[in-house]
Amino acid sequence: MYVVKSPLPDADLKIVAEALRGALVDLIDLSLVAKQVHWNVVGPRFRSVHLQLDEVVATARTHSDTVAERASALGVPPDGRAATVAAGSGIATVPDGWVKDGDAVGTLVSALAAVIARMRERVAATETADPVSQDMFIQITADLEKHHWMFQAANG
Repeated sequence: MYVVKSPLPDADLKIVAEALRGALVDLIDLSLVAKQVHWNVVGPRFRSVHLQLDEVVATARTHSDTVAERASALGVPPDGRAATVAAGSGIATVPDGWVKDGDAVGTLVSALAAVIARMRERVAATETADPVSQDMFIQITADLEKHHWMFQAANG
C-alpha cells in the first residue's frame, strides 16, 4: 500500500525511483567517506583539507535530504539505511586509520568522480521521465563538480 501516490506515469516513476534511490545512497556514502577522512587526515595541509572535507559533508547531507524529500513527494519511500548504502554505493571503500593529507585529497577526488559519473547518468535517465528531478540532479552534479575541481587543484 502506498501512502503517497505519484503524479508520474508508472513507467516514468520506475526510472525516476531508481535514480532517486541511487542518488540517495551515493550522497549518504559520500558524506560518510568525507567525514571518515576528515577525522583521520594528518599532514602539513591538515587544516585546509580538514575544513574542505566538512564542506563536502555539508553539501552531500543537504542534497541527500533534498533527494529523499523528492522521492517522498513522488511516492518513493527513501532508504538511507546502512545496509542499503553499503550494498549500493559506487564509492570505493576507504581504508581505516590515519590518512596523509595528499592521500585524503586523492580519496576525495576519486569518490567525487564516482558519484559525479553516476549523477550524470541520472541526469540523462530522467530527462524525459521527470524534468523536475533532472533539474535537481543537474544542480547536485554542478555542486559536486565544484568540489571535485577544488580537490584536484589542491593536489596540483
